[in-house]
Amino acid sequence: MSLSEFELIQHCFAEQAAAYTHPDVRLGIGDDCAIIGPSSGQDLLLTVDTLVAGVHFPENLPPYQIAGRCLAVNLSDLAAMGAKPAWFTLALTLPEANETWLREFSRGLFALANSADISLVGGDTTRGPLSITIQVHGYVPAGRALRRDGAKPGDQVYVSGTLGDAGAGLKLCLAGNRENSDFLVRRFVSPTPRLALGQKLLEVASAAIDISDGLLADLGHILERSAVGAELQVDWLPLSDELCELVGQNEAQKLALSAGDDYELCFCVPVERAAKLELIAEQIGVTLSHIGVITEQAGLRLINEAGQPVTSAQMGYQHF
Repeated sequence: MSLSEFELIQHCFAEQAAAYTHPDVRLGIGDDCAIIGPSSGQDLLLTVDTLVAGVHFPENLPPYQIAGRCLAVNLSDLAAMGAKPAWFTLALTLPEANETWLREFSRGLFALANSADISLVGGDTTRGPLSITIQVHGYVPAGRALRRDGAKPGDQVYVSGTLGDAGAGLKLCLAGNRENSDFLVRRFVSPTPRLALGQKLLEVASAAIDISDGLLADLGHILERSAVGAELQVDWLPLSDELCELVGQNEAQKLALSAGDDYELCFCVPVERAAKLELIAEQIGVTLSHIGVITEQAGLRLINEAGQPVTSAQMGYQHF
């Protein structure tokens, strides 16, 4: 079925977008621009990501999963700064206007959007190699956003969830071996943006980032912006049983350090707030792991439980 741009938008996106509208949206899909009335006393945060088939996800990934993954990685940026999602825009570049594909994409998109309370307010479509650009907007109380430049010597370094799973899951997908571990594949295909955690971290954290390019690379951004260093205990890295069973402990640690795509949060907390952090973890039901400490000495050092230095051959994903 051949669809015009306006038919495509109406059938696959506008009708579902109308089912939930953020209170600040004065006008959503259907005009040249959306109209937003921003909330008072709040800072508006925005971020944009482009995901390209064959680069950021396998080309044969089902459209439902493509949509969920593309929105999730953007929501993860909001989570890293403690923001509450509000609305988003979507730009789709498609080889063809395949209605079956688009309906499944739309279904996956709104499954996550509705659970995250975020409204689609506009976008664009064009013909070309498959790529998806999503821009998300969210709110944080004025002056309270978590940033990368707030870490101080003595702060403790934590991560949420387990690390390295998505890197292994991607390898399984690319090898056509998705049935080998449903858990690991799901961790790549359907990352969980830690929105509730990010919002609660506003109470305790000094700096935060989401893990997209790998722990070493992303923590390195905090260290650079904060002008500090860090010492990490590699034996404290949270590893899933499924990952260790598939690749072994040593390879699991390597994936945890540098594979990326986990979209867990890495954050720093002053020692005196550690007890409050434990209460937060219990309240929202998320596993948090203490993995190291921020140091005054610059650089990122890895050690094992015996205190011996550990080297890593790769720092993380390189975009170019």
